[in-house]
Amino acid sequence: QPPRSCEDYWGEWKHCRGLRHAFHHYYAHGELPDCGRWREDYEACRAWERDRAAAAQVPAPLLACPGLCRPGLLGQKPRSRGVWKLRKSPPPDWYLPLD
Repeated sequence: QPPRSCEDYWGEWKHCRGLRHAFHHYYAHGELPDCGRWREDYEACRAWERDRAAAAQVPAPLLACPGLCRPGLLGQKPRSRGVWKLRKSPPPDWYLPLD
């Protein structure tokens, strides 16, 4: 059985193809989102529900990544590691007033 319901994959695909999400993704990452993976996951899920054949029972794309590592609502990771270097402790003069 797929890790998520087929309607979840369909909803993620519809959201990914939406104008608002495409605009935000283009603004944040400089490229349009790749929504083909969500469609493939949906089709694999439907094939498993419809046929329950040996090849469709273990859909490799669905089991390898149950949806959270796909680009989508929950699994999107930032492209860069960050702007600032993380500190171990505050600076020694943290309590002094700013200029």
